[in-house]
Amino acid sequence: MRSERLVPLIVACALFMEQLDSTVIATSLPAIAADLREDPISLKLALTSYLLSLAVFIPASGWFADRFGSRTVFRAAIAIFTAGSLLCGLAHSLPDFVAYRILQGMGGAMMVPVGRLVILRTVPKEELVSALAWLTIPALLGPVIGPPLGGFITTYFDWRYIFFLNLPIGLLGFLLVSRFIPDIREPNVPPFDLKGMCLSGLGLAGLVFGFALLGQHAVAPSLALAVIVVGSVSMGFYIRHARRTVKPILDLALLKIPTFFAGVVGASLFRVGIGALPFLLPLLLQLGFGLSPFASGMITFASAAGAMTMKFTAAPIIRAFGFRRVLVVNCVIAAAFIAVGALFRPGMPYLVLVGALLLGGFFRSLQFTSTNALSYADVSSEAMSRATSFASVAQQVSISTGVAVAALVLDGLRSWRGDGTIALSDFSVAFLVVAGIAVCSVFFFLRLPPNAGAELAQRRVKPAQVPEPPGEMGSAG
Repeated sequence: MRSERLVPLIVACALFMEQLDSTVIATSLPAIAADLREDPISLKLALTSYLLSLAVFIPASGWFADRFGSRTVFRAAIAIFTAGSLLCGLAHSLPDFVAYRILQGMGGAMMVPVGRLVILRTVPKEELVSALAWLTIPALLGPVIGPPLGGFITTYFDWRYIFFLNLPIGLLGFLLVSRFIPDIREPNVPPFDLKGMCLSGLGLAGLVFGFALLGQHAVAPSLALAVIVVGSVSMGFYIRHARRTVKPILDLALLKIPTFFAGVVGASLFRVGIGALPFLLPLLLQLGFGLSPFASGMITFASAAGAMTMKFTAAPIIRAFGFRRVLVVNCVIAAAFIAVGALFRPGMPYLVLVGALLLGGFFRSLQFTSTNALSYADVSSEAMSRATSFASVAQQVSISTGVAVAALVLDGLRSWRGDGTIALSDFSVAFLVVAGIAVCSVFFFLRLPPNAGAELAQRRVKPAQVPEPPGEMGSAG
């Protein structure tokens, strides 16, 4: 098989394992909460702790891949993630469950960006859009299979068995990586930015975990705000550090590239809205509609089915209309389908619910494919590892922020009423809030030039290099 198919399909085995794990958990959150005797909203920590671990450890993934080889790091990441899955299945309390999810995140932090880096360095740029589409087809099987499979296991067996599904998949991925993935290394690797790793890790952890703690009745609001302040101050120190360091662990100079800025910062706002959906939909269907986990999963899988359908049409759509037009128009359409969740009510025909989720998944996936490809359109090969780390951090932070925002809206409305229950109208407000945040990303895409990402659309345009920042910013190359 050609490189733009074989390598992405192998990397997708790891992504399949991660996506299956995350979607199964989202469907089973109410059941896990009941078994652990926790409030369902408190289980947001199970989602945000994993995303938090990703955000903290992803910045080091590019350096480790350059220093020790992509195959070595990729295999180790799969092993750590699989071990974390086994421990999650054995957890008996929320603190244990959160701790094992953090371990999973350590593996996922290396697994996803390093796999993406292998593709970016082995596939020619003119074939990159097709390669990314091949990558996401098997990876999207996780979200398609995850909700009904997780719901079936949770309803008729035990939620713990869902984590054991990763064991054979992890073994298969480990063997395929050992056999086919090249061990790519950079000849001249700069020293590891330990100070930057500590500052960025503390900053991101403080911001993400602080927002997740808001609404936790077991934690005083003043403590959550203190954690957010510590995170903000640490990120401020990191920004100053990055401007004075030649090769910082999160290279802020990459934001000087217009396509990377739009593909990362603009897409982050959009992902806040998307990140809330795996949290809101299962809660709405199970707590609001009274459906079983299996019935809930049979409805929510439609989003992933729509996303998979789009993967076969992404490349021709982008070639026909260009990145800028696709991102601007599709952003509004996709955000509108997020807002449609505010209209969901018990008694609505299931075909209507499935149809809305199917179409929404199609347009959301088109937005993701477009922004993922555009982000690396003008990044040089030498700066690619830092770019993938930066983009992956932004993605995880924005998704975890979406979960925290949705949970905060639900808990705030519940506290305002004072009855301790979650009403259907609370979900409507939450869907509208996250949809409003998502549509704001359109302003970043409007700033793009009409020919943005022309090379990826197979037009003959010379790509720019990472700009050399002036003075003390240090070299981005």
